[in-house]
Amino acid sequence: MATKSAEQEIEERSKLAGNNQFELLLFRLGDSKNTGQRELFGINVFKVREVLVLPHITELAQSHPHLMGVANIRGQIIPVIDLPAVVGCNPTKGRTILMVTEYARTVQAFAVEEVNEIVRLEWSQVLPADASQAGALITGIARLDGAQGDTRLAQVLDVEQILKSVMPDTTQDINREAVGPEVVLPPGSTILVADDSAVARSVIELGLKALGVPYIMTKSGKEAWDTLHEVARQAATEGKPVKDRIALVLTDVEMPEMDGFTLTRNIKADKQFEGIPVIIHSSLTGSTNVNLVKSVGADAYVAKFMPREFAAAIRAVLKPVQP
Repeated sequence: MATKSAEQEIEERSKLAGNNQFELLLFRLGDSKNTGQRELFGINVFKVREVLVLPHITELAQSHPHLMGVANIRGQIIPVIDLPAVVGCNPTKGRTILMVTEYARTVQAFAVEEVNEIVRLEWSQVLPADASQAGALITGIARLDGAQGDTRLAQVLDVEQILKSVMPDTTQDINREAVGPEVVLPPGSTILVADDSAVARSVIELGLKALGVPYIMTKSGKEAWDTLHEVARQAATEGKPVKDRIALVLTDVEMPEMDGFTLTRNIKADKQFEGIPVIIHSSLTGSTNVNLVKSVGADAYVAKFMPREFAAAIRAVLKPVQP
């Protein structure tokens, strides 16, 4: 099979993003300690660099109990996280497969029991974790066969939370020294944020508080979109444009119900939201993903969790146009 070019990948991913779709890599971690069932888990294909048979792992002294060690993958030393142990599963078939991923400019690998398939889904097929009473390590429940009663379910992991718990030193300190001087918004305006990860929302809040700006926090693209319309109704009663109330939209990409790409496209296509800049704040990195961000019309892109770049991107899009 011929290898796809970067341009082909961008085009295909752009089509998915424009249709509120994504691809989920399904895998299993072993038997659940509570039910004994071998549940399905999923991770966005965007973040997977490669999948390979588990190589030799070099154990590190005095490391986190869920860090198996490091592996030499094509000359790069990559930390390997024991995903069954993190989630609390018993891999009766062993940890046989390694998923190498890229998050926020860092590369790491996850040992899993087996990888099953890649499925293409609508984001509307993913139920937010809060609505499903899922645990802290889950951002959503994917209904793989749609809304039918006997649909298979897959748990979409909150990899950002997992990385923070296993490798906390990878997150930079977020404070006034890191982000610089306060950002002053026009009176009555705020920043609207959309992110489905609890740990991501807490980090974003730290950054925005350090910058001294007000914000509205939402947990999905759909919730942010609904919030925008509610603000628009309120602004209309005051005879003011929405941009006087929402100075900026800061959105993640992967979110249940409506992803950040679709949210961005919707904002840019709706005249009542004209003049509102959108920053995509995502752990998706690499040139292909950055080009995809540009293709959906975002005003800026910043990788998680880089406080200086985060603050610089906000200042850049809010900077008044010079005459």
